Amino acid sequence: MPRPVWQKSSFSTGGEGNCVELAPAVSGHIHLRESDQPYDIATAAPHALAGLLHALKDDSWGPPRSR
Repeated sequence: MPRPVWQKSSFSTGGEGNCVELAPAVSGHIHLRESDQPYDIATAAPHALAGLLHALKDDSWGPPRSR
């Protein structure tokens, strides 16, 4: 089984820890991990990850904020 090739998010701080890393999986899915917890790996389908990122960017994932 090939080892994943991890890529750090461009939004990561660049220092130690606090880095989100992604790697393509042989299955076509995407592996995600936090750099300070490298053995805790989540796997998502590309469309599911895209949906999550979209929801986080437009702030539609949580309760409404009071303005």
